[in-house]
Amino acid sequence: MSRLGVRSRLRRRVGLFVLVIALAVLSALDHAGVFGYRGGDRMRYDGAIATVTRVVDGDTLDVDLPDGHRAVTRIRLRGIDCPEIAHGPDGQDDPYGPEAAESALILVLDKRVRIALDPMRKTRDRYGRLLAYVYLADTDESLNERLLEEGLARANRRFPHVFSFRYGNIEKRAKRNGEGFWGDRSVKAMPSSRP
Repeated sequence: MSRLGVRSRLRRRVGLFVLVIALAVLSALDHAGVFGYRGGDRMRYDGAIATVTRVVDGDTLDVDLPDGHRAVTRIRLRGIDCPEIAHGPDGQDDPYGPEAAESALILVLDKRVRIALDPMRKTRDRYGRLLAYVYLADTDESLNERLLEEGLARANRRFPHVFSFRYGNIEKRAKRNGEGFWGDRSVKAMPSSRP
């Protein structure tokens, strides 16, 4: 074999080696979150124990698990819909929005929770929030169900999930018992489900 052929073959091998190393480095950086990679949500979050660092409103909270470039993961409680609270300077709260947020605050702020994901549905909403069922780690009580039981949330029927039937029954019981907004005649319209 000629010297030219040996050099050409060597250059190809070195080039291939450099390419493989570069791809491995890029992949490692991507998985480390440098490029916003979240990894497999089910692998990272399903069954994870975390501490709630902030309650945004009744059905949205932050936990101390990193999410891409963010230091926390924002969770939207799957399968329920709480009345809104105003986040802007001129906004108004929905009836029972502050009560739903306060109940969630009391139940989970600075407490350890277990995160569970629906095994058959997407893991994120259109805003990038993790869609999850949240349980108090010490008692295994469901935050999603507790808010339904207290009449501070309604079952979100727009998007089916593994607990759709169960959540619907809990809502019916809360309504029948006049819990929360279900028993308040001054509330003209019940909060409606949103995406």
